[in-house]
Amino acid sequence: MTLKLLVLFLTPLLSGLLSYLVPSARGSNFRLLLVFAGSYLFAITVVHILPELYIQAREVELIGVFVLCGFFLQHLLEYFTSGVEHGHVHEPHQHDHSHGHHHHHSVSAFVLMLALCLHAFLEGGMLAQPTTMGFRYDVNAILLGIAMHRAPAAFALMTVLTSQLHSKTKALPYLIVFSIAAPVGLLLSTFFVETKVLSEAGLIYLYALVSGNFLYISTTIVFESSPGHRFNAKKLAVAVFGALAAVVVEHIIK
Repeated sequence: MTLKLLVLFLTPLLSGLLSYLVPSARGSNFRLLLVFAGSYLFAITVVHILPELYIQAREVELIGVFVLCGFFLQHLLEYFTSGVEHGHVHEPHQHDHSHGHHHHHSVSAFVLMLALCLHAFLEGGMLAQPTTMGFRYDVNAILLGIAMHRAPAAFALMTVLTSQLHSKTKALPYLIVFSIAAPVGLLLSTFFVETKVLSEAGLIYLYALVSGNFLYISTTIVFESSPGHRFNAKKLAVAVFGALAAVVVEHIIK
């Protein structure tokens, strides 16, 4: 538990603080890192999480329903975050639709942080894994995927808020709150399970909901990295490598 809490808190905090040293992260190497993280997250969801949920669930038809709910919930949250949770470093303002750009509307720093914290809170809950449930995959494999995608999200958050608030100092409290959200999600979900407030079935449906979040974020990362969706051999190689890493990592990280 302690390791999970430290990783969930320190990964976004340190990545956000990195924005003090690195003015921007829009180069091709940064995009390839995003592709790797997105592909890893997609593969860990498809290969490990979802099959395990279908094994554990008594009403398997509800798993798909909650996955879909999570998918569209994340789509709704992106309306308020402008894609910060998957590494977008654009400022949240208007772009011209006629040229095929995303529609980035203006939102307050508080609303942006609130939407990101809700997503992070759900991710933290994903890591509550009671021993009585008998999951066969290593939860650290999921922790690694969450950490890899929270790092660029925190960097993007600081970049956007620094631009919006015109001060890194003013943006820092938002980063700290964002860094705390996932650990709080883990602690609360663990507490609710241990006190029987949340049943094992309820926890499984929470996992399914977050899996839908993962599917939306990961596929968005991979497809957004290719302007005009042109074929990119380097990006494809990185994506395949990320997926393969997800397949084998749970057998390495114990």
